[in-house]
Amino acid sequence: MTRLRTEILTGDAARAHLDDLARLRIAVFREYPYLYDGDSDYERRYLVPYAESAGGVVVAAFDGDSVVGAATGLPLSDAPDSVAAPFKAVGVDPATVFYLGESVLLPEYRGRGIGHAFFDAREAHARALGLAMCAFCAVVRPADHPDRPADWRPLDGFWTARGYTARPDMQTTFTWRDIDAPAETAKPMRFWLRPLR
Repeated sequence: MTRLRTEILTGDAARAHLDDLARLRIAVFREYPYLYDGDSDYERRYLVPYAESAGGVVVAAFDGDSVVGAATGLPLSDAPDSVAAPFKAVGVDPATVFYLGESVLLPEYRGRGIGHAFFDAREAHARALGLAMCAFCAVVRPADHPDRPADWRPLDGFWTARGYTARPDMQTTFTWRDIDAPAETAKPMRFWLRPLR
């Protein structure tokens, strides 16, 4: 029987698991639609702000002592300007927003409610900070992308059921190298928003 549980980690406790998070991001984001060819050194640098932000949080899923999934979040005011700029452009004060970084879970643990637990914990954390909204962004791939699996289903329905609304008018770009690609390219990232009040 699996001993699956989630734990909320902040500060030093989050920092202690950055290598686990880096490993998970590299493994999970290799899948479509991200197709990300990750690098552990970059990943660790990317994840440090979630541990160092006074309002940052990591929600980790454990099977026994092994980290099998994680989700991150921090106040948008602690995120890079490339993430905050689309909010400013539509008149949303970044100081009122909690940014959900990622939710990554190994395939064999999906379908057990962990995705909901990740959102529940981060939304509760955002409310405790007094923030008015949660937001995240997701990559936008063309419908005819050659690497799209025939059985792939987007998570739009899951996100919508949790109260998030896609905002095509709010986009940014992230740059990474796709698996088997010769160089990094910019990818469009669409924001999804949910009011907490």
